[in-house]
Formats: sequence, structure tokens, C-alpha cells
Amino acid sequence: MADKQTFDTIKAETFAGSLIDTLNKSALSLMTSIGHRTGLFDIMSEMDFATSYKIADKASLNERYVREWLGAMVTGGIIDYAPESKSFHLPDEHAAYLTRVAGTDNMAVLAQYTAVMGEVEDDIISCFKKGGGVPYSKFHRFHEVMAEASGQSVLNSLESHILPLVPDLILKLKSGIRMLDVGCGSGNIINKLATLFPHSNFTGMDLSEEAIATASSAAAVSGLKNVEFIVKDLSDFHQTAPEAKYDFITTFDAIHDQGKPLNVLKGIYRALKADGIYLMQDISGTSHLEEDIKHPIGTFLYTISCMHCMTVSLAQDGEGLGAMWGEETTKEYLRNAGFTSVITNKLSHDIQNNWYVVTKYLID
Repeated sequence: MADKQTFDTIKAETFAGSLIDTLNKSALSLMTSIGHRTGLFDIMSEMDFATSYKIADKASLNERYVREWLGAMVTGGIIDYAPESKSFHLPDEHAAYLTRVAGTDNMAVLAQYTAVMGEVEDDIISCFKKGGGVPYSKFHRFHEVMAEASGQSVLNSLESHILPLVPDLILKLKSGIRMLDVGCGSGNIINKLATLFPHSNFTGMDLSEEAIATASSAAAVSGLKNVEFIVKDLSDFHQTAPEAKYDFITTFDAIHDQGKPLNVLKGIYRALKADGIYLMQDISGTSHLEEDIKHPIGTFLYTISCMHCMTVSLAQDGEGLGAMWGEETTKEYLRNAGFTSVITNKLSHDIQNNWYVVTKYLID
């Protein structure tokens, strides 16, 4: 405890107030997740002021639970309340960041991570005491939530923002090339590309059997013949990757949570043709905590890192880089893997990621 003569009472009281705000907002995050998953935000965005009974009826939900949820939404400043009629309304200005039609602006999707991380809190506490990590299998909804979040930030902007980062890539995909997505998760991105570009061939690899099963099932339902999915532990990818097979390789937010990230990058280097392109999406940290303080969602990203990205790597006896390894460290790993040219891009709608266009040799 600090000396009483130097103890700043105003600072202490201000900090206590911020903790109370944190308690309220962490609870609000859980309720925001519920509002998204139940469709309540989407339903209410189409309604004027309405009672809890009307809202519950339209959403086909239990009124008592809807009423208590509305209490959290009103006290949290998300939903407006008219006490004289005991009715509720979601303002258009709030719906613009909470509904599925909001697309990339829908923050309610990210709120789901709070509940997903909470599921493994006991396991994480054990790791704090004993070390080690929590394996992918412990995260029951992580791939589902990540696929939805990726659908907002990546799927919706594939053709408009992401593919154009690589010169002439769309023309090449239309003509027919071989593409590999490393750490493909549930396969939404690669299945969409396979649909858009039927003359190209696509391969997705991921450690998770559950994610690969989901990806393969979706491809089968869509009748895709130009895509395959492979369950693979990529720890030895530097030795098992096929040599110079692919024209285009991607990783979407996948390298930092690998057990052996450098081995994966070396494998990508090995698998890429001499004139091929590697497009890498990864978190836009700086590798310097004093700089990451300025990141608009820095606390959120460090939390996700601690409770998922870092720990799943450590569960594989890996490095545990964590999501916030940052641009400086990312470029160092890419150089150590053999890559010569790395160009960092940022997308205006994406505050979370850097987009690296990587080649084996310098681009003229």
C-alpha cells in the first residue's frame, strides 16, 4: 500500500468508478451476445416502441427472459424505454452496429467471444498455476463464432477489397490456378472462392477435425468439385509441404496460434511456386506494448490472445506467440522463413488486422 501522504484519493475513486463501469460493460457484453444469437436485435430493428410481450411474441421467445434482457439493455444504454407505456425501442443509430444487416459494422458478433472465453476460464486458471495450454477441443463454439466474424470482415469484402490487394489475382483465379488456405477453419472463405472461380482448384488444411468436417459438408451441399479439405497438424509442415505446388496461398488469422509458427511459414515458402503470392491476414499489433495501448480494441485482443490464441499453441507444446505478436515480429518470422518481399496493407473497414502481401523474391 502506498504511503498515506502520497495516496491520491481522487485517482483511487476514479479507478473504482472505472471498475464499476467495467463490471457493467462486461455483463452487457454477455447480454449483447444473447441479443445477437436470439435475433432480438434484428427483430427490434424492424419494430417501433413495443412491450416485452409483443417483442417476445414476434421473436418466438419466452417473455419473462426477454423482459429481463430488456432491463439489461435499457440500463446499459442500448435500448430506449418509455415508462408510461412500458415499451421498448432499438434506435436506428444503435441497430446500425448490432444487426445482421449492418454487415462488417455488427459488433454484436464479436460480443459472443465473451461467453466463449468464459467457458474455459477454469482451464485457463489452471494454466496460470501449472503452465501448459487449453486445446482446441475445449472451445465448443469458437470455430462457429470465428466463422461468423470472418464472414463479416473477410467474406463480405473478398472481391471488393481483399483479392485486389494482389495485382492480377482475380484474372488468374478466373483462368485457373492452384490455391491453398492454411488453417482454413470451417472453410467458408475457400468454399466461396471455389464457387466464384470454378476453373481454379482449392485446398484447405486445418488441425480441427470438427472444422474440416463442417467445411467438407458445406462443399458437398454446394456440389463443389474443385475444393478439398484435409485434417493436418502443421507442426512439421516445413518438411511435409509439397514443393512449389501452389500459385496462391492464404492464411486468415491463423499463424500466431500455431504450435510451430515458423515451421508453418517455412512450409508455405516451400509449397509456393517461385512466382507465387502468399496473402497473410493477421492481427494488427505492433510488437510493443507501449504502442498497443493506443489500439482501439487492444484489451479485447489481448484477452482473446490469453484465453485462446496463446493457450491453444501452448497446448501443442508450441511457442505461444499470441495474437498480439505484432507487425515487427511477424515480418521477422517471414524473413526467417525465407521470404524477401513483405508489403503491409490496411483496409479502412478493418481495425483489427494487417494484410501482408508476401513473395519469395522482391517485387519489381
